[in-house]
Amino acid sequence: MGKKMDAPLIDGGLTAISGCTLLSICSAEPANKAAVAGLTLASVVINGTDFAIANGDTSGRKVTVAQQTDMSITASGTGNHVVIDNGTDLHVTTCTNQVLTSGGTVTAPAYDHEIAAPV
Repeated sequence: MGKKMDAPLIDGGLTAISGCTLLSICSAEPANKAAVAGLTLASVVINGTDFAIANGDTSGRKVTVAQQTDMSITASGTGNHVVIDNGTDLHVTTCTNQVLTSGGTVTAPAYDHEIAAPV
């Protein structure tokens, strides 16, 4: 028996991700939304124009989060996680460690979240 999932079904999860409204660079992985504030070194408001849903690089589908430039750094520390959230739910990923100094700016590069097709 074969396995299949059509793009609109995969896109449901990706559409939920593209509803996020805040991107934060954090100094550790937050356990929940309440923990994000205490770990945030820089953040920027985002919206639907910062996301693009397309075919995946390997299979399935992906959502690309656009690069965010000149984000104001509001606290010093080592950024190692990128968090996007919709006010309640989080999407967390790691990033290359970077020492950030309050008062400066940082750029968060574009990145993808891919949902593979079933095998």
